[in-house]
Amino acid sequence: MSYQDVPVSTVAKGVVRTLNRHDELPLLRDHLLRLDHESRRDRFHGFMDDSFIEHYAEKCASDGTLVIAYLEAGVVRAAAELHPPETSPDLQPEIAFSVEAGLRRKGVGSILFRKLISEARAKGYRTLRITTGAQNDAMRALANKFGAHLTFRHGESTGAIDLKEQPRPAPATPAVFTPMDTARAIIQFNRAYWKFLLRLYGWKQIA
Repeated sequence: MSYQDVPVSTVAKGVVRTLNRHDELPLLRDHLLRLDHESRRDRFHGFMDDSFIEHYAEKCASDGTLVIAYLEAGVVRAAAELHPPETSPDLQPEIAFSVEAGLRRKGVGSILFRKLISEARAKGYRTLRITTGAQNDAMRALANKFGAHLTFRHGESTGAIDLKEQPRPAPATPAVFTPMDTARAIIQFNRAYWKFLLRLYGWKQIA
């Protein structure tokens, strides 16, 4: 995805692309370390210190996590993570998002969400789990926009996104008219037209 796909408010600066898990590990790590106190709480469901975040980013680089990032001048300012099923106890792929404070409410999260869902479908995943802090209204609204149904438990919002494609409605079958149908339609129209004129001028209707 190129910068042309990013909303007007950020189009002059940013690009969206998948990070190389090993060579670009520092980009994800530095982005997560830049998150403020509130953003860290929303992302990790509680405030996590720098050592935890460094270990987390390193783990993402080695366990097959797909990271799609929004970058400005080569610096990651927002990221969407797709964690493979084998990293979860119930073997369900999980997604997570983080957006730095200055980029919120500019459409970046929606772009990352859409791209991540596309990648998940390409991998054949049927459902995705998403977990966020119960107080993270922006993330809950974004998840709901893409079909997640969230429930609350122990201060967290947890939900699942169904990736199965909904069947498209079949195209309407075009009507086929025979010459006889056309003739009937003309006769009916003429009869209705003359009845209208007769009523308009007060003349006695004819059969």
